[in-house]
Amino acid sequence: MKPNIRPRNPNFSSGPCAKRPGWTPQALSGALVGRSHRAKVGKARLQEVCDRSRELLELPDDYRLGIVPASDTGAVEMALWSMLGARGVDVLTWESFGQGWATDVVKQLKLEDARIIDAPYGKLPDLHAVDWRHDVVFTWNGTTSGARVPNGDWIDPAREGLAICDATSAVFAMDLPWDKLDVITWSWQKVLGGEAGHGMLALSPQAVARLESYAPPWPLPKIFRLTSKGKFNEAIFAAETINTPSMLAVEDAIDGLKWARSIGGQGALKRRSQANLDAVTRWVNRTPWIEFLVRDEAIRSWTSVCLEIVDDWFQKQSADKQRAALKKMESLLDEEAVAFDFVGHRDAPPGLRLWCGATVETSDIDAALPWLDWAFAKTRNAVAA
Repeated sequence: MKPNIRPRNPNFSSGPCAKRPGWTPQALSGALVGRSHRAKVGKARLQEVCDRSRELLELPDDYRLGIVPASDTGAVEMALWSMLGARGVDVLTWESFGQGWATDVVKQLKLEDARIIDAPYGKLPDLHAVDWRHDVVFTWNGTTSGARVPNGDWIDPAREGLAICDATSAVFAMDLPWDKLDVITWSWQKVLGGEAGHGMLALSPQAVARLESYAPPWPLPKIFRLTSKGKFNEAIFAAETINTPSMLAVEDAIDGLKWARSIGGQGALKRRSQANLDAVTRWVNRTPWIEFLVRDEAIRSWTSVCLEIVDDWFQKQSADKQRAALKKMESLLDEEAVAFDFVGHRDAPPGLRLWCGATVETSDIDAALPWLDWAFAKTRNAVAA
C-alpha cells in the first residue's frame, strides 16, 4: 500500500547533497556578490572557509589548506598531475572514482612504473599489497560502491612515497589519520551540503617538499600549477584562488561550517550520519528484496549507502531491464515527490544509493524507505503483468 508519511526533505542525492536542516536562501544574504574575491573583504571570506575547516577537522598546523577549482575532482587532478612521476605509483580502485584516477595514471600521464590494485564493487582490494616506497592514490570512501577503508592502520608511518587520498565523501563524517595522509581532497558538497564548483586541497610538509624538489616532464595547465619559479606557491593557500570563486558558494560553505560547529562539530556530524545508516540497516534487515552492496559491516560506508536488489525476479532480468526497472521506480518516486535521486551511480552495478550524510535527518530516512518498498512492488507487479 502507498505510505501516508512523507519525508520533509526528499533529497537523497550523493552528488549535490541535501542542505543542512533549516537552510533557506536567507543564509546567503551576506554574500559578497559583485565584490572582487581579491579585495580585502573577499579574501577574508575565503580565508574563513579555510580557517573554519581547519578548526573543525583539527588539521595539523603545518598542513597547508587551500581552495582550488573544479570541486574534489579538480583537487585530485591537480595533485596527480603536479606530483606523480617522481617514483612508482600504486592506485587502489574499487569503484568508479578510483578507476578514474587509475585512467589518469596509466592512459593520460602514461606512467610506466604503475600498479593498479583493484577489487569489484562492494569489496576492498588487498590494502597490504601496497608498496609504500611508491606514491599511493586511493579514495577513503567509495562514493559509488559504498565501501570505505576501515582505518589508517594499513598506511606505513615510515612511508617513502606520498599517501594521496580522495576523501570527499569521508571528510567531516569519518575520522582521518592526518599524520598518515599527505594529500587530502574534498568538496563543499559532501557532508556539509555546500554548492558545487570548488575543491579543498590539504598538503602535508612532505607533499610540499615533493612540489619543490620535483618538476613533472609534462606541461601543466595554469589551474594545476602549485609552484612558481620552482617554489611552492604559498599564495594559493593564503586565500588567493587560482580562478574566480563564486562568493555565493563561499557564503554557503561558511554557513555549513557554522552549522557543523553549532551542533557539536565533527563528532556530531559523524553520529548523525551513523544514525542514518542505522535506520537503513533496520530496514534492510526486515526487507527480503534488498541487501547492502557491501556485505562486510567493517568497510560499509555510513555516508554513501549503496544497496543491491536481491529479489529473484530482479536478479533474473538482464542488466538493461534491471536499469529500466530502476528508472521506473525513480519515476514513481519523483511523481510522488518523496525520494529523489535514489538510483545508484551509472557506473555501478544496477541498484540503489542514498546519501546518509549529516545534513539528512534520520526521520526523513525512516519516512522514505517505505516508499521504496511501494515503488519496488508496483514496478515488479507492472512488469509481471
